[in-house]
Amino acid sequence: MDLQQRIEELFDAQPEEFGREYFDAFNELREKLNRGEVRAAVQHDQTWVVNQWVKKGILLGFRIGAMKDVSINESFVFYDKSTYPLKRIRLEDNIRIVPGGSSIRDGCYVGRGVVCMPPMYINVGAYVDDGTLIDSHALVGSCAQIGKRVHLSAGAQIGGVLEPVGSMPVIIEDDVLVGGNCGVYEGTIVRQGAILGAGTILTGSTPVYDLVKDAVYRKTEDAPLVIPENAVVVPGSRAITKGRGHKLGLSLYTPIIVKYRDAKTQSAIQLEDSLR
Repeated sequence: MDLQQRIEELFDAQPEEFGREYFDAFNELREKLNRGEVRAAVQHDQTWVVNQWVKKGILLGFRIGAMKDVSINESFVFYDKSTYPLKRIRLEDNIRIVPGGSSIRDGCYVGRGVVCMPPMYINVGAYVDDGTLIDSHALVGSCAQIGKRVHLSAGAQIGGVLEPVGSMPVIIEDDVLVGGNCGVYEGTIVRQGAILGAGTILTGSTPVYDLVKDAVYRKTEDAPLVIPENAVVVPGSRAITKGRGHKLGLSLYTPIIVKYRDAKTQSAIQLEDSLR
């Protein structure tokens, strides 16, 4: 029986005690996540698909884990599930972790040349591809998928999702720049080369207005919110056109695509390469 079948069966079972087979299956999954051999979501012909069984396996790890004292000393006290220790990273992995309070949970993939500026956090199930820069106070949530050469600027929050298991995690494709204090949530997909200006918030309930293509992008029952390739998105607002809000002259927040990436935009973001 392959790993997926074992995880599916163990996840559906409800035993009073967890036998060795639970820990063996989960440990195998965790190591495959660490090596990037399995992922919570994968891309097929430009379409992202959720691997529900992988998310089930991650949830299974929380279910079977016992609380454990993982304190550094009496001044730095921590308690967490025994199944999710910190990820072991070696010098030869070529991952630059600058000292100062960052944390990477076991069961995630971090590619070569990734730079981690303190303090930052990568949660279980995440996939962070080669050459990405994760700046201070940035979060890569559970199962989030981050592409190559992405820049997550200071304070950027990439939301995570474990349940429901069919929910799409946040996807940030290759060469995306996520500006400072941005938030990307609820399974949003940011296509290759897009730029999110500082303070941009993307959720499933907020429409995105494309001024260049005269289009509006929304999450639907069948598809997540998708930011087009090379789009430059900034925070904006739209006026309330009726009711009390209109009378008071109020507006609602909305992200706006003001342009698409060009040579001038490219030269402006090349400055970060010297930090890698």
